[in-house]
Amino acid sequence: MGKAMRIRRDDTVLVTAGKDRGKTGRVIRTEPGRRRVYVEGLNMVKRHQRPRSVREAQKGQTGGIIEKEGPIDVSNVMLVDATDNKPTRVGVRVGDDGSRQRYAKRTGRTIE
Repeated sequence: MGKAMRIRRDDTVLVTAGKDRGKTGRVIRTEPGRRRVYVEGLNMVKRHQRPRSVREAQKGQTGGIIEKEGPIDVSNVMLVDATDNKPTRVGVRVGDDGSRQRYAKRTGRTIE
């Protein structure tokens, strides 16, 4: 079992490495087992998709070449602090009620 990921869905992150370095976006999906995050509009990849049959209950998908977000390793993103829009590292501490809390290491403020 690996280390727990400190980036969650709907967090705003800054990409620190790769072809989209310096860009920010919102995390739309995480894969903790593979330590990957999917960021809205970043690391776009093209995939060939076959058309699906149209059913009454569900809309059919058109075929062709589609663009979608590709995975980014969690070590290549940093959380953006919502208070001043600067990147920060994330720490975990135990709150007063015994629950886990994420906090920004740069400012010391609790996240969420």
